[in-house]
Amino acid sequence: MNNSHEQWIHQVVELASANVREGRGGPFGALVVKDGEVIGTGVNLVTASHDPTAHAEINAIRAACQRLQSFDLSGCDLYTSCEPCPMCLGAIYWARPRAYYFACTRDSAAEAGFDDTFIYDELHLKPSERTIPGHCVTALGGDAPFIEWAQTVQKIRY
Repeated sequence: MNNSHEQWIHQVVELASANVREGRGGPFGALVVKDGEVIGTGVNLVTASHDPTAHAEINAIRAACQRLQSFDLSGCDLYTSCEPCPMCLGAIYWARPRAYYFACTRDSAAEAGFDDTFIYDELHLKPSERTIPGHCVTALGGDAPFIEWAQTVQKIRY
């Protein structure tokens, strides 16, 4: 890791620690950096916002995308205080940054009470076999939105 990565990691760890001190949410922070400039920041606001999706990485991605007026973060790097959970990892892949860097592993998070192992384990199961079961309800015309999308000429692919 070079000095600039360490600099961003130091900054994101401080952001996460400040979030804890301020009582706003969990011990997580994230930055999106492009061309050496922070273009989006986020902290964990799950409890403060009553939103289970308000993770630091999601909030940083949203802020960066708004600033760039794009859903694509190609050419950006994401820095986070902890290895991303499955939801955040999915968001990272959808946002397409160049790379992501994290300060500690999911094992460190688990030791502090933030254990995502069960979600990782559930992903390998069929939806109907999961702890919160998923069921496909086949409905006549259920695929209509996808048919319409496929036939739409003017669309933005993502």
